[in-house]
Amino acid sequence: MEQVPTSVLSAEPCHLGEGPTYDVATDTAWWFDIREGRLFEAHLGTGSIRVHPLGRMASALGRIDAERQLIVAEDGLYIRNIGDGAMALFCPLEADNPVTRSNDARVHQSGTFWIGTMGKQAERGAGAIYAFHRGKISTLFPGISIPNSICFSPDGATGYFTDTARAVLYAVRLNPATGLPRDEPEVLLRHTGIGGLDGSVCDADGQIWNACWGASRIDVYSPQGECLRSLSVPAKQASCPAFVGPDLSRLLVTSAWQDMDAAARADDPQAGCTFLLEASARGRAEPDVKLA
Repeated sequence: MEQVPTSVLSAEPCHLGEGPTYDVATDTAWWFDIREGRLFEAHLGTGSIRVHPLGRMASALGRIDAERQLIVAEDGLYIRNIGDGAMALFCPLEADNPVTRSNDARVHQSGTFWIGTMGKQAERGAGAIYAFHRGKISTLFPGISIPNSICFSPDGATGYFTDTARAVLYAVRLNPATGLPRDEPEVLLRHTGIGGLDGSVCDADGQIWNACWGASRIDVYSPQGECLRSLSVPAKQASCPAFVGPDLSRLLVTSAWQDMDAAARADDPQAGCTFLLEASARGRAEPDVKLA
């Protein structure tokens, strides 16, 4: 386990921190507290942090342009105005299903948005992974319990995802121009030991940086599924990483105190905090989502 220099970006504990992303143009990191319906905004250069109440559970966002974001929420996709925080429903998603909410999501290089849903109580098989492509939503993979690790190879030709409940990371061949699957998913690796596969992001070398929920670490895998590095995180339930900073070499990691009783939280005092790891990564900037 590597111990890299680590700092606390936000000490405000998230019930379920998730969905971090970074806007290089404004040096701003964004992430969510899903359970509490909060969106965090952190300007890394100044250390300024704002928390925006959303009025609903939400889990991820894609940048549309300098003024707008597409928010993935429990009942659909919302366009959010960055300036004043105003949100307008753009496209419903499972809005008629009170059992589910959104979870992991990421934008493909083509502008297609992969979006995962799951049961609010992690009901088995209640969720799915969808693609928002050219203004329409289609189902990619149904019957998912806990969708996570959605990310894409640098050339856009491979997509990755996991169902955390199955402890399997899948790879699927994609059309790089559309971000849509060309084949059925194949098993890249089976996770064993402590913890579970949670959120992931893919770097410029095609390596997959995965938050190992319940194990206080980030694991780095090769495109062939070999574990190359493990970096310590000062909270047990690390949930999702994102590359941040002007050269995208640092790693932002969200965490959670979900399902912890008082004793467990006392033993894990930084549970729910958001961290910055000096990871010496070769990160990549996130692409913008395309609405049409």
